[in-house]
Amino acid sequence: MKVLALALLAAPAAAFNPAAARLAATPRMPAALSKAAPPRSAPLSKAEAFASAVTKLQMATADGAMTAGETAAPAKPEKGKFMKAYLATTTWLTNLFPLWTVIFAAWALKAPEAFAWFTTDYFTGGLGILMLSMGITLSPDQFVRILARPNAVLVGFAGCYLMMPMLAFALGKAFALSPELVAGMVLVGSINGGQASNLCTYIANGNVALSVLMTTVTTFGAIVFTPLLCKVLLGAVVPVNAVGIAVSTIQVVLAPIFLGMTLNKFFPKAVKSVLPLTPVIGTFSTCLLVAASVAQCAPDIMNAGLKLQFPVLLLHLVGGLIGYSLPRKLGFSETSSRTMAIETAMKSSAFGFLLAKLHFVDFAVRVPSAVSVVWMAITGSALAVFWRYMPVPRATFDRKLPEKYPSFKFPWQKS
Repeated sequence: MKVLALALLAAPAAAFNPAAARLAATPRMPAALSKAAPPRSAPLSKAEAFASAVTKLQMATADGAMTAGETAAPAKPEKGKFMKAYLATTTWLTNLFPLWTVIFAAWALKAPEAFAWFTTDYFTGGLGILMLSMGITLSPDQFVRILARPNAVLVGFAGCYLMMPMLAFALGKAFALSPELVAGMVLVGSINGGQASNLCTYIANGNVALSVLMTTVTTFGAIVFTPLLCKVLLGAVVPVNAVGIAVSTIQVVLAPIFLGMTLNKFFPKAVKSVLPLTPVIGTFSTCLLVAASVAQCAPDIMNAGLKLQFPVLLLHLVGGLIGYSLPRKLGFSETSSRTMAIETAMKSSAFGFLLAKLHFVDFAVRVPSAVSVVWMAITGSALAVFWRYMPVPRATFDRKLPEKYPSFKFPWQKS
């Protein structure tokens, strides 16, 4: 019986459809019979359904067929179960990313010596790994899509590099912060969007594809705009090494992303095998970066008190609210507006900390970035959870990126 059962499984699907087998074996058939039969709307018979199930089972096996003398290796089913469990676990870990961020930050404040080993070299490498993990998911086609809907990307870009730096400067002055802390605030406002924004956008029922595009564009924009804004806004406040900031941005951001894109282009199979590991690596790397940032500034964070905590919180919260309300006023959909709000509110604060550490003489400049890594995660996740339970009209809900942006035009554009 076992041999018979194995033979049945190994048999082709045509074996369960004798008429089809005879037609295939006949060398010549009349013209009337050689025509393709029209598609049937009737449900499949039991034999056809069983044949279809056997075909799917064959495709799921490694070799596609087994002889009667072979025994089925249990490795494939076990691997499937393992992968399902692994993916479920990684999804759970990734969805709780803001919680892990707060836990690691609290740990770093309580015991900063626990992260003393995470030196600048490790910090730079950790950021490089994050950028590389982003690069292997990108392809040149995604940049072509930006041209298909530039309005949303342009509004998000303006929010990242125009509104947020000005808001950071205004908050620093309004709360009478020291010049060094104002510089740190402006640095946080002038950096690119954070990679965690893509996760928060998904939770908020936003447009994930648009979020990825905006994160990518602002990341490349950091090469020019971050040093330029720091020079323009802070040149008269503290010494700014704009060239050094640009070089570090190229090394830490541009080079790993291009490396990842190259690997994705020429070694797609290898990249595909690594992709399931990236959520865990990204989450763990981000938590270490947050903890290291907070640990190095723990005394200053504790001494700064609410005078620094409150403006940093407002930077992310008010920035997110403006990033939502302005697109809505301009006529963007609810889904896209949520996406732009989260992209505006969430910054790559760890990258800002590295730039402050490398290119600003005064230690206090890096403190706002260390505070920001916590408030950024809390604000972004709070907005995501809030919008998670605010339904989006079904007609406007779309996670995908269409070929063209639906009907939106700026007032000065011709119809």
